[in-house]
Parts: sequence; structure tokens; C-alpha cells
Amino acid sequence: MLLCIDTGNTNTVFSVWDGTKFLTTLRTATEHQRTADQYFVWFSTLMQHHGVPIEIDEMIISSTVPRVVFNLRVLADRYFNCRPLVVGKPDCLLPNPPRVDRSAQVGPDRLVNTAGAFDRHGGDLVVVDFGTATTFDVVSQDGAYIGGVIAPGVNLSLEALHLAAAALPHVDVTKPQQVIGTNTVACMQSGIFWGYVGLVRGICDRILAERERPMKVIGTGGLAPLFSQGDVLFDVIEEDLTMHGLTVIHRYNKEYKENER
Repeated sequence: MLLCIDTGNTNTVFSVWDGTKFLTTLRTATEHQRTADQYFVWFSTLMQHHGVPIEIDEMIISSTVPRVVFNLRVLADRYFNCRPLVVGKPDCLLPNPPRVDRSAQVGPDRLVNTAGAFDRHGGDLVVVDFGTATTFDVVSQDGAYIGGVIAPGVNLSLEALHLAAAALPHVDVTKPQQVIGTNTVACMQSGIFWGYVGLVRGICDRILAERERPMKVIGTGGLAPLFSQGDVLFDVIEEDLTMHGLTVIHRYNKEYKENER
């Protein structure tokens, strides 16, 4: 079985893939101090709770937090006796390499989303991912990542408002009943919700105008379904896009190595 790990700035997600489906998906806070032993105790305990056998023999990692990769490598070696693929490293090949500035560093999460979206929907895509940052990934007709946009994440913006303005409370992200708020919380919720609906719509419209061709807009990340309630923002919402992309990249590398023999 394949263990897919996606480490973001806020959360780390573990998903177990048996070759046809994901058996379980587990989520924990991203902490670079966490050791391989701590990862295994947490992981094995929850696997047993869900009744899933711990028979991991392959592993792939996408991490936007480089400091956690070492301990995840140790986890693979010590407990699963395998060498993990790490997206963005030279030994991890991509089905369609990105076409960006030569010196540009492309986040591994964006490469993974590109691979997963192209595998499911073909080319000419905009992938909008609601994470710590809100990212827009542009996928060409042949499946290559060709650039995008990075905007502050929804929760990051809320936290900044709360920290920078003493009178403003911390509020939950939700769709308000009306645009005009009649109290501070309602005003903040309206500003965040409708502000991000406008941001997503505006940026996607500009990307489509710049590309001068029809493109499908894919929404992913935990808040994508919420923001789709405010407008027709997405053609499709993919909740497991990143994990699917990891399986696509892993399969490509495995097939490439088999063909090399």
C-alpha cells in the first residue's frame, strides 16, 4: 500500500492508497519538531482505530515545509522499510514538467495539484486551492504548470484583522445572510466571504482573458464548497485533488523505472 503525505503550513494529511481507492485519510497539525517515532505512534494508533492494516511499502511526500521532510524520511526508513519519493526533488519525475522562469521555485503542492487535475480533467485548467494561501494554478493544454497567482489565505486574512485591530474579534468563515452587516461580526464575515468571492471571480476572469481560450476552473481545499455558495465560481470541486495528484506522480515514477529496466 502507498502512504501519501501532504504537508502544508497549517496541516499535514496522511492518506493510504491501496491501488484503487483511499482506505483512510488522517489529518494532524504541522509541527517541524515532531519526530519519526511520534508520527508513527499517532499514525498507527489511528490506523488501528479505523481497522486498516499497517502494511505500508511505498511512500510519497509533498511538503511546503522543508524542515519536516527529514523526519518523514526517517519514518519511511525506520517503520516502513522504504525510500519515499519527495515531490520537487530531482529523483521525483513529473508527468509534465513546469514551464516557468528558469530560477523559479514552484511549490510542490502546486505541482501535485496540476498532475491530479490534468489526470482527471485534461488540460486548459485553473486550479483554485484554499489553503494557508489561496493559490491559482494555471495548467496548459498538455498538462504543464505554466504559472499562477498567490493571494493571502482566508483564515490568514481573518487572523490578520484580529491581530492588527484590537476592537475586531476572531470570527468563523461563513456565508452571511446579507451583504450589509448590522454588527461587527456580520460586517467582518461579509467582507471576508464576499471579498474572496470577488477575488476568485476577478482573478479567474483575468486569467481566462489573458489565455484567450476556454478553461475549466477547479476548486479544491476545505473552503471551496463554502465559497461556491456565493457565486458560480467553479466548474468542478475536487476534495481529494492533492492526494490524487500524489498517486498520479507515484504511478508515473513507478512505470518509468519499470520501463528503464
